[in-house]
Parts: sequence; structure tokens; C-alpha cells
Amino acid sequence: MSSNSGNTSARQSDPYNTLKIGTFTCAWCGLTVSAAADGSLRDHCPSCLHSLHVTDHVEGGASDCHGRMSPIAIAVLRTGDWMLVHRCVRCDELTSHPVRSDDNQLVLMRMAVRPLAQPPFPLEALGAL
Repeated sequence: MSSNSGNTSARQSDPYNTLKIGTFTCAWCGLTVSAAADGSLRDHCPSCLHSLHVTDHVEGGASDCHGRMSPIAIAVLRTGDWMLVHRCVRCDELTSHPVRSDDNQLVLMRMAVRPLAQPPFPLEALGAL
């Protein structure tokens, strides 16, 4: 157990290691984020939905990037579950994480309706169809 406590202090001193600790400070809004209501560890801030690039999702394991992950979209799985899509501002890697029940619902809805509110074509074109 003593070797385990040494690892715990090393993990807590690393602010980028959000996958192994229960609490971290959001790099975007500064909110102190703790585990989700169900006790599971978080991978993004429930307030602004930003994250840090701490996992290499292509090769697995830890990432050396540590860039800020900006939320860019909502994806809906066939099961109806919502996924939050992030893009790293440093290396452009894309990731997705499940939406949590205590995530900011206003920000989630803004992201979900953005494609409808700002289509890539003039809405008047639909009237001609």
C-alpha cells in the first residue's frame, strides 16, 4: 500500500492527469470539477464542456499534447445516447465522450440546434422546393 500512496501523490500533482484523479480544475472556465453524481470520473467540465487532451485516442495511453479540447458538436447514437464531440485546439484530434446528466443543458442544446439555426445554405431555398 505504501507504493500505491506514492503513486497517488504523483497523480494528484499532475494537473493534466484527469483520467486518474477525481478532481481537476477546468482549463477554460476555472471551475473545480469533481467526480460525476454516479461516482464515475469525469472527462470534461460540466459547466463549459471543455476538456484537456490527456489521452491519445488513436494509439491509446497517455497523450503528450495536453491541449485544450473544445466542444464542437453533439452526436446521437442509435441507442439515443448523446455524445459530446471535442477537437483539440493544439493538434486537431477529435474525441467523443458521453454526455452526463449534470452537464450544462443550455450549452448542450445550443450545440445541438446550431446546425438548424445556422444552415450552410439560405433558408429561403427551402421555399422553392
